[in-house]
Amino acid sequence: MLSYQITPHFYGDRYEMAVEYVVFNPNVSKKTMTLNKKQVQHLKSLAHSLKPVVMIGNNGLTEGVLAEIEQTLSHHELIKVKVAGEDREIKTLIAEAIVRETGAHNVQIIGKMLVLYRPSEERKISLPK
Repeated sequence: MLSYQITPHFYGDRYEMAVEYVVFNPNVSKKTMTLNKKQVQHLKSLAHSLKPVVMIGNNGLTEGVLAEIEQTLSHHELIKVKVAGEDREIKTLIAEAIVRETGAHNVQIIGKMLVLYRPSEERKISLPK
């Protein structure tokens, strides 16, 4: 189930954000991952050389995009997601929806890129203490 369907509506040279619907996903655990500053800095340094593996286009955050993010996080643990659009609020809402749906940690939002981390069962990235 999808929590948010965020779609930008364009009006000439400006656009507005529309949140289409909200549905609770009971499959995502309520546990929030906490990372200290040292761990976040380590993840940022690892993400620096990564290319975006998922692109969120003008259709916004869809179930297909969320499924792709889930699969990619399970395989890589640390990913970059590229978000179309200029509005910072939209990127923040999309990041919050992804974090809520996937249980990932939002490491960084920089420009049009979101950096997300979720440890898999076979830990590939070792975090400093």
